[in-house]
Amino acid sequence: MATTYAVVNQKGGVGKTTTTVNLAAYLATFGKKVLLIDIDSQSNASVGLGVDRTQIELCLYNILIEGAAVSEVIIKSNISNLDVLPSTARLAGAEVELVSLLPRETRLKEALAGIQENYDLIVIDCPPSLSLLTVNALTAADEVIIPIQCEYYALEGISQLTHTLELVRESLNPALKIRGIVLTMFDPRTLLSSQVAEEARKYFGNKVFKTVIPRNIRLAEAPSFGQPILFYDPGSKGAEAYENLCREVLDDGQF
Repeated sequence: MATTYAVVNQKGGVGKTTTTVNLAAYLATFGKKVLLIDIDSQSNASVGLGVDRTQIELCLYNILIEGAAVSEVIIKSNISNLDVLPSTARLAGAEVELVSLLPRETRLKEALAGIQENYDLIVIDCPPSLSLLTVNALTAADEVIIPIQCEYYALEGISQLTHTLELVRESLNPALKIRGIVLTMFDPRTLLSSQVAEEARKYFGNKVFKTVIPRNIRLAEAPSFGQPILFYDPGSKGAEAYENLCREVLDDGQF
């Protein structure tokens, strides 16, 4: 059965999608059979893997709202071992439509039940909000990965996120746990980055991954070419960091 990671932070611009795309890509190149689920209506994770959003006929919306089979929606990426369950702008309306559907919090989990054995790992790119879509992702996940940017107000809202995780554990997914905290956009030249890293390690302890993701122009450029960093610029510092992070994620005795 696949291990499912939800990459989550209700703040935007923290490197969440970048982390999801590059983790999925490296995991696949390490020989794992991986499914990336894009549960954000902006479709950035799908596009970051080279999916042409104008050519998507079925997306996650059709699964959550209309009951389409996951197998009908999954598409193969250009990377061996890596499949994508894409999103489109249609997913933006799912938030309202889910309210009247029962069970509304477990629809993603139930939909994935039939394909769990086809993958080693499932990685979910969550929207930048603590919404019903995010709750669906947390209910379907085994563990969460939380990116935190090394900038002002980095830890703002984290208490709200951890409270949401507790509520999900209490009522929907008792086994949910934090796999780790990823420090992103780290700039070693600034005192601020070091201060945020220190604060995060005080708050989360050994839950913070040792690998930090640097502020790197090649990481920022890669999505516009529809490529993960390991294909766009495998020799960059960003590529090295995400490869190391991937090894840390896997270094938990499960594989």
